Amino acid sequence: MPSTRSALPAWQKLAQHQCATSRAHLRDLFKEDSARFEKFSLELDGLLLDYSKQLVTGETMELLRALARECRVEPAIAAMFAGERINNTEKRAALHVALRSESPMTVDGANVTGEVRDTLARMSRFVRGVHAGTINGGGRAFTDVVNIGIGGSDLGPRLVCAALGPYLKSRPRPHFVSNVDGAALASALEPLDPRTTLLVIASKTFTTQETLLNARSARAWLEKKLGRAAATKHLCAVTADPARAAAFGVAADRVFPMWDWVGGRYSLWSAVGLPIALATGMKVFEDLLGGGREMDVHFRDAPPERSLPVTLALLEIWNTTFRGVASRAVLPYDERLKLLPAYLQQLEMESCGKRVTRDGQIAGYPTTSLTWGSAGTDGQHAYFQWLHQGTQAVTADFIACCRAHHRLRAHHDALISNFLAQTEALAFGTTGAESAGLPPWRVFEGNRPTTSILLDELSPRALGMLIALYEHKVYVESVIWDINAFDQWGVELGKQLAGRILPELEAGATASAHDSSTRGLISHYRKQTKAMRRKK
Repeated sequence: MPSTRSALPAWQKLAQHQCATSRAHLRDLFKEDSARFEKFSLELDGLLLDYSKQLVTGETMELLRALARECRVEPAIAAMFAGERINNTEKRAALHVALRSESPMTVDGANVTGEVRDTLARMSRFVRGVHAGTINGGGRAFTDVVNIGIGGSDLGPRLVCAALGPYLKSRPRPHFVSNVDGAALASALEPLDPRTTLLVIASKTFTTQETLLNARSARAWLEKKLGRAAATKHLCAVTADPARAAAFGVAADRVFPMWDWVGGRYSLWSAVGLPIALATGMKVFEDLLGGGREMDVHFRDAPPERSLPVTLALLEIWNTTFRGVASRAVLPYDERLKLLPAYLQQLEMESCGKRVTRDGQIAGYPTTSLTWGSAGTDGQHAYFQWLHQGTQAVTADFIACCRAHHRLRAHHDALISNFLAQTEALAFGTTGAESAGLPPWRVFEGNRPTTSILLDELSPRALGMLIALYEHKVYVESVIWDINAFDQWGVELGKQLAGRILPELEAGATASAHDSSTRGLISHYRKQTKAMRRKK
């Protein structure tokens, strides 16, 4: 049976509204309303959201907010903050907001705020000890920290450390390894000194195949230089299974907890953020939490028409489900945010890239779009041609900062001029008068919708607000689409098959259970690796 969402009155009205307004052009919408920017922009303490260049009218937004009411978005927000088991397939709460809350929050009747504060206090002591050199590798202060994780145990800390480059301390320098490709680990470890390197192994279950293989190889690298006993002083772990970490060789006082009520892609605010705290200091990490907390309070308390996360989500619903736009670019005009598109790929596509509703029915309508992008202005000389004159519909989020941390003012002005020019060109293209006499390949039709997000500056607090803004956007989308944003069953099948194929590659067993393509590829791989071993 298909989902009943599309039978809701507001859903039906939106579908009719889309048909009635499908020929609207942004040129006309701006010409008809000189106050469009004021009506279609929101601001929260140094974060400006301008959606006036989206293909919406006041009626569109009213209908979208009516849909949110019919889908019970506000009660769903309250349920999340109350610690209810909104992750229904795994019967868990999704209470990442508790990681940055100053107020008591409960899961299954238990106050978890104390555990969170205890963990932050442990992190703080550990970070101070590393910076003071009292927690070290056998008498030598740690100069480098290598985070070994994947997915949510990698992308969040990696993004934040890159984004907060001006706040990094001189040591320890952060490094990240996620890919099971040995080239990733080898290139990370090669320039480092084992005597002054700390490994952080981040895995919720401590069974993730890629992470454990990288961790075992990194531990062997330590042991080769330092010996087995000394190598343990260079290990710490973040996990929900401390027994497995202990069996791996991590001392109990260097195991930091994760909780099953925090999803991996929402976990950078927890001890998964230890590399952030080590690289920047605990004060910066706490400021990051403070920014996330500020967005949490806004999300919980603001009416839908003033809520930045709700508004962003409704725009995505409008574009993806009603306008049929299957692609959204995320374009940060700040080099330090160049990893944001990759981070949002996981946050959005792993959360909402689903075709089954919460009650197991087929959705029957488009859910999340493809999320992709890179830092401006590099993208302008790659795929912006497609954005401006391609044949497929796309929307884009443009993100920039008013103030830069560097003193190269001319560079920043040039960067922001490109940021502003691109959204204007995508919206309005060339007018009829400008197009007169031009060959068709020099005509730009415009009407390509964008959202602009401007931060006062890329501070730890502002970064925390930005990340939490997108987290809450995704949750609202999932409520309206009636899907569970907090599981990821789609990644399991490939893992299971990889576990089955690995021993076949190593032992050379006949892979008769596979299709002819997979059997052929396995056979070719074995033949080639066997030939290379003979040459050696």
